[in-house]
Amino acid sequence: MSALGTLARRLGHQKGFAAALRPLVPADRLLGRLTKGRVVAFGLVPSLVLTTTGRRSGKPRRNPLLYVPDGDAYVVIGSNWGQQHQPAWSLNLLAQPAAEIDVTGRRVPVRADLISGDERERLFARLVAEWPAYRTYVERAGGREIPVFRLVPTGEPTPAG
Repeated sequence: MSALGTLARRLGHQKGFAAALRPLVPADRLLGRLTKGRVVAFGLVPSLVLTTTGRRSGKPRRNPLLYVPDGDAYVVIGSNWGQQHQPAWSLNLLAQPAAEIDVTGRRVPVRADLISGDERERLFARLVAEWPAYRTYVERAGGREIPVFRLVPTGEPTPAG
């Protein structure tokens, strides 16, 4: 892990850190698009670009997200930086679980499964190990249960394009 990644993990708990990084998400989306999913989150954490279908618009919506692997699947969390409302991408997945990810230069069709119970706790612990600030985000979320999704591949990967 880079020194910058270590610093980001340490600062991630600070409220100002999330507020400062949220405006950079559009630049992160562009970085993910330009590198075909090879570099997201400025290379600080394992990341992918999730493409969902807008639940109201029907249009593709791309979001860079931290992930942890779980076998052949990818685990993501709808923390929304600890805000009290869910991120739109998680609501999109609940409405339409078929999605696509760009990760390590590959495009992979996936199905999103909302995880609960003991399995959610196991996967949440793995997410916290990667980004410790998730525990702080739970406190900030004001009682909202932060959703955890397993993105299960449903087809063969193709080169991201």
